This record gives sequence, structure tokens and C-alpha cells, in this order.
Amino acid sequence: MSDILIVDDEKDIRELISDILKDEGYNTRLAGNSDDCMAEINAAPPALMVLDIWLKDSRMDGIDILKSVKRDNPDVPIIIISGHGNIEIAVAAIKQGAYDFIEKPFNIDQLTVVVARAMETSRLRRENASLRRRDVSSSEMIGQSHALRALKAQLDKVTKSNGRVMLTGQPGAGKEVAARYIHANSNRSTAPFVSVSSASIEPERMEEVLFGRETAERGIEKGLLEQAHGGVIYFDEVADMPLGTQSKILRVLTEQQFTRVGGADKVRVELRVISSTTRDLRHEIAAGRFRQELFDRLNVVPIAVPSLEERREDIPELAAGFIEQFNRVQGLPLRELSDEAQALMQTMTWPGNIRQLRNLIERVLILGEGNGPIETRELHGQGEVAADDGRIVLSGGLATLPLREARELFEREYLLTQINRFGGNISRTATFVGMERSALHRKLKSLGVVTTSKTGGRIAHLDDDAEVELED
Repeated sequence: MSDILIVDDEKDIRELISDILKDEGYNTRLAGNSDDCMAEINAAPPALMVLDIWLKDSRMDGIDILKSVKRDNPDVPIIIISGHGNIEIAVAAIKQGAYDFIEKPFNIDQLTVVVARAMETSRLRRENASLRRRDVSSSEMIGQSHALRALKAQLDKVTKSNGRVMLTGQPGAGKEVAARYIHANSNRSTAPFVSVSSASIEPERMEEVLFGRETAERGIEKGLLEQAHGGVIYFDEVADMPLGTQSKILRVLTEQQFTRVGGADKVRVELRVISSTTRDLRHEIAAGRFRQELFDRLNVVPIAVPSLEERREDIPELAAGFIEQFNRVQGLPLRELSDEAQALMQTMTWPGNIRQLRNLIERVLILGEGNGPIETRELHGQGEVAADDGRIVLSGGLATLPLREARELFEREYLLTQINRFGGNISRTATFVGMERSALHRKLKSLGVVTTSKTGGRIAHLDDDAEVELED
């Protein structure tokens, strides 16, 4: 799709335009009526159209063709050609989505400048579409932990429906990845996925960004809602949306239509809404910062995204995925994690969750030591677990206890960490720590850690559907 379709009922005009554009290095196709025009578009959408607004002896005039193309091939820019008596119609065409218009008789320099700008617009749109199609890794859910399997099971249930989903979880836990997973596995997977960063858009610009705008000078500029038509709109950190905008979004969800800023016409949209938040929206409602009605509309299917500490078992696989990604995209070394480095990362604290893990991997690859395995010394200082020349650095609290109490506390914390590291699998934990399974159970009981069917407390899921709970 790199050619220009020229549509004009006057043979001399369309051939003149074609000759001019060929001299500029473009490929062209010609059509003298609406039927030939639509046949060319159906055969292969062009990169750009130069369209006469008045087509003699045709079923469709330029405005009809414009509307049809903008409906079925919205990324194709259209330059309207109009005679002097049709200027008002040409201006109306701009409001319908035409890229620009040129008045007959046209100036060659003006024509080439406008075409060059429009072709650059077309190129950028194609690149963006290509990037969206290639952006499959961002919807990939990596890991085999109990927590991730449970999340995927929930997400799979909503992929085929059109229900609105509210994703909750800590910052960096992967809420947008979950939203993209829903989109990629739904019947809207080939339609747009448009993300709205409610926290990063200035409140005074929010409505213009969402609804678009209409001006006499620039015509129609589509907002994010219109760009998402037929696909998914994802409201990231929806709690940060201004109250005034919340009211208008509520109306859009109710009526499935809106008016652009500065416009008068109603714009209809059909889309699926997925939202996310790190805040307690019920608390925000009580504080008067979020509308109860909007919450009720968005919170049809609430899904909690687990933190990284709830899925420590996935850390090695996630880290390996990030290493491969940074090698492919940035050319950073394709390194492996040593067994010791994997074990250390599974015991570190991750307040920033998967985002923090990704940043750590990138930093280590940039500042790292050659192409060999990543060792523990490269991870020192990255979390709350650290060592120096083989010595364990004790916390202040542990260092002040008598030896017997310190040993028991260490053993209890160590074993719980390993149980969580192996996703609650007691057999794998026992093998790693060098104990028989029955001996491990006895050790846990002596340390005040018992298997129970209760919920609450500090929990690790076990293979036999029991739980490990730390007694008070």
C-alpha cells in the first residue's frame, strides 16, 4: 500500500496529476468514476487518495466516496480537489475527515507539498498499525505459578464476553498485560486496543483527548474513544479521572455516543471497556472523588491481579523473558541467570512488582560483566537481601536476639520463603532444603507453622490443597 489513487472525471486532470506525482517518485492509479474508484480500493487500499468532489455520471459523488472510505479504511488520507464553486462543500468534506483540499486550477507546488505531508501521515499510520499487530509480547502471561494460573482462568472466562472488567492490584503487577491478554484472546483481537493513562493526561485536556475536537481550521481530530471504535478502550488508573470527565464517560457508556469538543454532531461508538486501579475505589467514592454510578458501570467483573511476591515461582521465567526481549529490541547481551542468582531474586522484596523486576534486569544487562551467567554479586543492593564476601548481613532485629531465638526465627522465615518460592510445593521445597518431606512437616510444626484449612495470616498454597499459616 504505497501508491496514490487519483479519482477525477476529467481525463486530462487525472493524467496531469498522475504525471506530476510520478515525477516526484510516486506510483499512481487512476479512476474516472465512482465504480472504478471503489473497485480499485477493494482490490488494494491505496496509501493516499486524491479525490474530485464532483464526479459526472457516477453513482456516488466525492462526499459519498469519502464517507465510505473513512468508514472502511479510516487510515487512508484523502485530499479533496474542488472547483471554485464547491469551496463550501470542500470545507464540509474536511469536517467529514478529509486530510486537506486543493482548489482548481491548482498550483503544482501546493499539490506536491500537500501530497508529501499526506504520504508521511499515511506512512506513520501504517507503522503504528504494524507495531500494534506485532505487540503480542505485551499480552503474554509468563509463568506457571498457582496465582498466575488462577488469574488466567479468570481472564479466560471474560475474553469471549463483552462485559466490562475492573482490574485491581499493586503498581507494576501487570494490570495492562492482563487487559491486553483479554483483548488478544477475544473476538476483537484484530480491532484497536487504546490505552488511556488517566494519571498522565492533564485534567483540562482530558475531554479533548477522549472525545476529540472539531475546529474550522483543522476540521475533525478524533479522540481516543473514536479511535477505539470496534475494539477495546483501557482506562489505566481510572481513579485519577477528573470528576467532570467521569460524568461524561458515564453518559457515553449509557448512550454509546458523544459529541466532540467544539462539535455539534453525535458520534456513535461500539467498544469494550476495561479499567484498572491501584486504589480502593469504594474509599474514593466515600471521599467524594469517584462517582458511584461510574463504579457500578465499570465494576461488572472485578479481577485482582496478584503481586510478584504472590508468584515468586515465576521470577526466573519472567527474568529470562525480559533478557530475551532486551536482547531482541536493544541488542543487550543474551545472558542466563545462575542458580544462585535465581534463588536470591526469589527471596528479594519487590514493592515495584514486575515493573521493578524488568528494570533490574535491564540495569544488570547494561552495567553487567560480560556475557556469562548473571551472578548474585550483580544483584547486591537491589533488594532487602544482601551479602558481602559470603557473609549474610543481619537485620538489626535479628542481630539483637539470643542465638536460639535468632536461629528459630531464621529457620521459620527461611522455610516460609522457600515454600513461597516453590509455589507451595512441599516436595520441591524439601528437596531443595535437603530434608525428607515428613521431616519438613515436623520442622514446620515445631516452628509454629501448621497446615490448616483456614484462611488469613501468611499463606503459601500447598499441593494437597492445604495451606501453611504462620501462627501468632
